[in-house]
Amino acid sequence: MGKYLGQHFLKNKSVVEKIISVLQLQEGDNVIEIGAGHGELTLELLKHPIDLVAIEKDKELAEELKNKSASWRTKLKIIEGDALKFLKIGSPVGEWKLVGNIPYYITGHLLRIVSELEKKPLITILTVQKEVAERIIAEPPKMNRLAAITQFWADPQIIAVLSPNNFDPPPEVESAIIKLKNKDYDAKIMKDYYKIVKILFQQPRKTILNNLSSALTFSKEEIIKKLETLALKGTERPQDLSVELLKELTLVLSIKSQIPMTKSQ
Repeated sequence: MGKYLGQHFLKNKSVVEKIISVLQLQEGDNVIEIGAGHGELTLELLKHPIDLVAIEKDKELAEELKNKSASWRTKLKIIEGDALKFLKIGSPVGEWKLVGNIPYYITGHLLRIVSELEKKPLITILTVQKEVAERIIAEPPKMNRLAAITQFWADPQIIAVLSPNNFDPPPEVESAIIKLKNKDYDAKIMKDYYKIVKILFQQPRKTILNNLSSALTFSKEEIIKKLETLALKGTERPQDLSVELLKELTLVLSIKSQIPMTKSQ
């Protein structure tokens, strides 16, 4: 882990240029950068005709960045604080893009927050642990909760795999640049979908029938009948279900767009 909150700073300029190129910047874009660090990415972003909000939790790094970017102050806003809390308050007004070389331990939490925003970023480019990037792009039979949540609203793509020597200090694992492109999704079922995904993947080794029957007020017989409409037997595991099938399951199990209360509630 690095000195600053687990950050590993990009030192390879060609990687920085790669990140910016896949962000597909256009004049007037609103961009939020998470984990600005020493400004390796920030200062290159500012060479483009965009409005940038750079978030850095570490006070020392935030002050350093303010000094480095003084001449760009009209198009740059530096926020010293927690990016997760900043985003949780509410999504930015209008269209926006998200980018960051983030501390790897916040990846899952960050994507869950973004997934729940009413206004999601058009494009998200993150540098994350390679293993986590592979989880995000997973498909059946390796589907997982993070993939199911993220792929509901975005098409994920691994842009490049990065060796540790691209960073200072070098992490102990390989990293990856992942691109999430916003896609059309049914906002009406979003909350219900996330509830179903949580129920199914809370105990991924159990069958989908057991998971659903232990959490919902439906009887096993009722659930079996609903699963049969999707050609499911109930013996499948959560990791066997595609995002499209999970959406259909959400619709089948919903009553007036509301998932039934769980037995524990």
